[in-house]
Amino acid sequence: MSPSSPERVVVGISGASGAAYAQRLIQLLAAAEIEMHLVVSPYGQRLLHDELGMEGVDIAVLTGGRPECVTLYNYRDVGAVIASGSFRHDGMIIIPCSSNSLGAIASGAGQNLMHRAAHVTLKEKRPLVLVHREMPVSLIDIRNMATVMESGGIIAPANPGFYMLPKSLDDVIDFVAGRCLDLLGINHTLAVRWAEKKPQDVRH
Repeated sequence: MSPSSPERVVVGISGASGAAYAQRLIQLLAAAEIEMHLVVSPYGQRLLHDELGMEGVDIAVLTGGRPECVTLYNYRDVGAVIASGSFRHDGMIIIPCSSNSLGAIASGAGQNLMHRAAHVTLKEKRPLVLVHREMPVSLIDIRNMATVMESGGIIAPANPGFYMLPKSLDDVIDFVAGRCLDLLGINHTLAVRWAEKKPQDVRH
């Protein structure tokens, strides 16, 4: 990693489906030796259980055996360090991001640590990425997305691309995880990029 690469990232996991995206991103951040500050909502914990079979928040499993990279916070502790603007970090990502969390962030409600940390990230002009994973979206969701974007946040729906002709579910997950790394400014080699494809590889 170059000296200008991110070194500290805040990660949130909320209750929308997509635990595999969160796990893969955390594994990649750990492999890149990024310091992570993690907060998981109660519905996020249920998501980890229902989709990954995880009892509680198992940091060793989430990181692929690198638990030393992660500090885990209580979702209710709004006085934790990541809720303060004086805590410097290189960006925050909520993956997956439920419509409930999207709405709370858009409205300015900060009644838990995840949403409070997101508000602080916006006010300090740091990158905030919300990996929304709902389909279809309501007009309320669209307006909330617009509010977050107008405030400086990034809405990154978990929509994988298929132009790279994925051969497995892991390829699809890596596509989304790779785009998230791009948005956080972290270099990776997960997949060939569109600009690297040869003209004959592009199907019309």
